[in-house]
Amino acid sequence: MDFKTVTENLLSTFEVEGVRYALIGGFAMGAWGIARSTVDMDFLIHKNDMQIVHRILTGMGYECRYQTENVSQFVAPLQIFGEIDILHAFREISIGMLQRAEGRKIFNESMTIKVLKVEDLIGLKVQAIANDPSRKPIDMADIESLMETYGGSIDWSIIEEYFALFEFNDLFEELKNKYGKIK
Repeated sequence: MDFKTVTENLLSTFEVEGVRYALIGGFAMGAWGIARSTVDMDFLIHKNDMQIVHRILTGMGYECRYQTENVSQFVAPLQIFGEIDILHAFREISIGMLQRAEGRKIFNESMTIKVLKVEDLIGLKVQAIANDPSRKPIDMADIESLMETYGGSIDWSIIEEYFALFEFNDLFEELKNKYGKIK
């Protein structure tokens, strides 16, 4: 996947169309300075904007391979354009994530993309573990990398809410004790 070309094409169209989006997943980890390999792009997009996004992506040659109330997966016939996975934001908690997203410079600061805040990326990782415990090793590595880098400056009360939502209170306390010190 040519991340720069895809990002340039998507961002310009998303901005013109007023799509409410934020980058999530491995590419978002990179935008926060945490090196992580990834083969696709993942977005959180407001559910009410999905018709627009569907039109944009199919117009760019992507095929919608999978869609539910919660997620969509688009795949391009050319490997250079890769796969785009979308989490639909329609619950209060995910709408809040979109509203808190912030612009981050990427590609040697040549463009800015909206990315979920560290706290919200951690929240999605906690949800992923709750939904599929087999993902725990990779998602915990991501969580701990984010906490190690940003532990002294993140809002631990937001993170605590995510862990409590999935009844991971003990794990939260362990991680906060390890990474919650101001550096």
